[in-house]
Amino acid sequence: MAKLTVVPTPVGNLEDMTFRAIRALKEADLVLAEDTRTTSVLFKHFDIQNKMQSHHKFNEHKTVGQLAMRIKAGENIALVSDAGTPAISDPGFMLVRECVRQGVEVECLPGATAFVPALVASGLPNEKFCFEGFLPQKKGRQTRLQELATESRTMIIYESPFRLVKTLAQFIEFFGADREIAVAREISKIHEEITRGTLEEVVKHFTECEPKGEIVIVLAGAKPVKKEKRERDDRNENV
Repeated sequence: MAKLTVVPTPVGNLEDMTFRAIRALKEADLVLAEDTRTTSVLFKHFDIQNKMQSHHKFNEHKTVGQLAMRIKAGENIALVSDAGTPAISDPGFMLVRECVRQGVEVECLPGATAFVPALVASGLPNEKFCFEGFLPQKKGRQTRLQELATESRTMIIYESPFRLVKTLAQFIEFFGADREIAVAREISKIHEEITRGTLEEVVKHFTECEPKGEIVIVLAGAKPVKKEKRERDDRNENV
């Protein structure tokens, strides 16, 4: 039965590619790639010779219906992004949703993603967490930060190295200077590094050492408010 296969690709070290992912890319009738130039490097490394078609955030909304129909007609199509698992802060969700709507089988292979290693290595609680991806840049940003200020779960946020220091300074405003944080950069690459500490300490570090590479922020959740303090605050609000 024809299907859409979502194929994770390495976020850094090419040795993170799985045998199953290589086979899926070799056997597909067509591979959809976020950037065919990036995926060509992967294909060359693993001797994958297959047809590619661009599928990115600028064209996916126009093509998902047609692609789902092609799978229904019998084509096996594989989907990759530039790095990591498609649809996780990358193109792919629209196609998966359309395939589900049309009754097309969707299979997502397990594999590389940046936030899981960052979370596990952070040392922060990981039994419960929330993934925020990229925060809004302008409209809705402050509202979202206000909402997250009381989030008790560990938070995972993606950020550009060029905006990191400004974002961390903004976090201090909303979460407090003593909130624990881990900033992972270049996951699975030669210069992989995790910087841990309070927001105040980590801002100081990256102010002195310019951040470079892909960034994953792992931020501790808010500590539970003690019952007595919560009741006192409620009484004060009602006065």
